[in-house]
Amino acid sequence: MLFSTYEFMLIFLPVTLGLYALLMRRNKTRQALFSLTVLSMFFYAWWNPWYLLLIVGSMVGNFYISQIIVRTLPKRISYYITVFGIGANLAVLGYFKYANFFVDNINILFSTNLYLDTILLPLAISFFTFQQISFLVDSYQGVVEDHDFLNYCLFVTFFPQLIAGPIVHHKEMMPQFAAMKSNMVNSRNLAIGLSIFLLGLAKKVLIADNLAPFADDVFQSADLGTSVGFLEAWSGALCYTFQLYFDFSGYADMAIGLALMFGIRLPINFNSPYKSTSIIDFWRRWHMTLSRFLRDYLYIALGGNRHGSFARYRNLMITMLLGGLWHGAGWNFVIWGGLHGIYLVFNHLWRAVFPGTAGGSLIPRKLAWVLTMLAVVVAWVFFRATTVEGALTMLSAMMGQGDIVLPPLLQSWMPNFENVRFDSQYLGSVGPDTSALLVLSLLILTVFVAKAPNLPQLFGLLDDNSDRGEAKLRTLQENQTPKKSKISWAPNKAWALSLSFLTALCLVEMKAVSVFLYFNF
Repeated sequence: MLFSTYEFMLIFLPVTLGLYALLMRRNKTRQALFSLTVLSMFFYAWWNPWYLLLIVGSMVGNFYISQIIVRTLPKRISYYITVFGIGANLAVLGYFKYANFFVDNINILFSTNLYLDTILLPLAISFFTFQQISFLVDSYQGVVEDHDFLNYCLFVTFFPQLIAGPIVHHKEMMPQFAAMKSNMVNSRNLAIGLSIFLLGLAKKVLIADNLAPFADDVFQSADLGTSVGFLEAWSGALCYTFQLYFDFSGYADMAIGLALMFGIRLPINFNSPYKSTSIIDFWRRWHMTLSRFLRDYLYIALGGNRHGSFARYRNLMITMLLGGLWHGAGWNFVIWGGLHGIYLVFNHLWRAVFPGTAGGSLIPRKLAWVLTMLAVVVAWVFFRATTVEGALTMLSAMMGQGDIVLPPLLQSWMPNFENVRFDSQYLGSVGPDTSALLVLSLLILTVFVAKAPNLPQLFGLLDDNSDRGEAKLRTLQENQTPKKSKISWAPNKAWALSLSFLTALCLVEMKAVSVFLYFNF
């Protein structure tokens, strides 16, 4: 079930929220949490009921493995049980997500004819597997305090974050479930949560979904081996850059808003990543909960920076390569992760050689922003293309290796411009009005992501220890003071009318089913 569908917005959400609120008002907290768990499982089963067996089996297995870990006295035995649990999780993930990929590569390398039926990827398997691995590791380290089975089930299946994150940590969620009170579902939380949800919905439906056809046309042409022009390649790459941003951050906003309606606070997953002035800064802002997981359970486990600079950079590369592979079973994702690993290594080397350049003056910061965005866009080309050849075709065109193709609107302005042809398969074919509108839209979106206030600034949400990724969502209800913004949310008529207008537009635009991009990972 998609957040951006009529059945979710008009049936599932009101029924689930109404039942939960009713039980909470009657101080039946356990029954409320149980109903939320069952309905979250129904939400998951909506896609494919058979996969419900997988997630239920995974939950039961991991919970009881964690119980064995904490109750086993010899540390060495607990260690082996933990390794077994992690291995079992990775084996299940590997089978569903990577089996076809490995068989295909074995056939290429050894000229064999091994055959494996196409294995469909169960929805959200990467997300709930990572959450449960972290729970096992923390159980072994003795930092898990809540071992209630119902709380654990809701921690894994809570529908706002189940499908595409954020990747929540047990210490963020399970204590909230244990401390739930009847007044958690209140008008303030409902107003803020609904407003955040509707803004996330607008990001997805009005921006991301309308950019998708332009990005898809260009990348499909490149993947099929069709030559792509200079402007075509850049417009396609930028369309995808913004499509992914508004699609994924829209989902993250909707998840936070939905959870807040139930009185539950999810960690912030985005902090204006396209405002970053370095790749280090980018990964502190983009998919923050994934960055936290990779740091805490992979980078640090590999040794982090404890054994010198070489080991640090090696561990960074390994972490980013595996982070790329986590996103998808394809060499494109590995290359994308490798590029970001190289970016991070050079970024850290630069700061080591020039320790005073992390802040910089106004002009260097602008240049740093441009360089960071260029690096991010180039890496997104590999992330989006379905073949390495298609990605290289795109990058070749973006570097000016092909002909520069101008849209018809500019042909009359520059009729004698040398080395320019005017038979574009993309910008030219959509007509002068559409091509001009696309260019204008990309310029507006560039300014928007670089200057607009983000979710914490709009709604008074604070992200404690954001540099360490330990997010604790708080609201104005608790008398906190966020960073000031000229535009901020308030329960008034102006915001109500604006959000009502956006909602009406979204309801009109929600004609075709459009899944969130991170559902594929």
